[in-house]
Amino acid sequence: MAYLIAIVSSNVVTAGVSPFFIGPFIIPAGTFIIGATFIFRDFVQNFVGRRKTYLLILIAMILSALTSYLLGDTLWIVFASIITFAVSETTDTEIYSRLKLPFHLRVAYSGIVGGILDSIIFVIIGLSPLGANILPWNAVFLAIVGQIIVKTLVQIVAAIVVKRIFFRQGKVV
Repeated sequence: MAYLIAIVSSNVVTAGVSPFFIGPFIIPAGTFIIGATFIFRDFVQNFVGRRKTYLLILIAMILSALTSYLLGDTLWIVFASIITFAVSETTDTEIYSRLKLPFHLRVAYSGIVGGILDSIIFVIIGLSPLGANILPWNAVFLAIVGQIIVKTLVQIVAAIVVKRIFFRQGKVV
């Protein structure tokens, strides 16, 4: 449930809260939650397996698109959300599945790659002049980099927390 709630919450927060500007970087408020969705998805996969995870990804993708549409986003944003979701979540799932590393490292590596793809694809398809034309070309790079920084930091912090929790409990996953 945390995975699905995080997906919907990231859309609601992004729509309702103005982006942050950290230095030259543009960071939508929902970026922090989006970074966490990759972590939640890894936990889902750990508990239900890869096959059922894809079903949840499909449900989450539909929820994300529906939420975007209901919040008044343009069809370009809804389309970008669907494409981004399909690519980034699938990539995260496959990297996580194929790595033969401890859980915390699979969470970090798969989430970082998923977050990078998520940032690039969504900004270019949804926000750039190619899509909804919300950002001018000179801001596209700054929006992508800002989101990548935040999502990467979320993945690294999560990996550290997960490692400490699992090693404290004597579990090695």
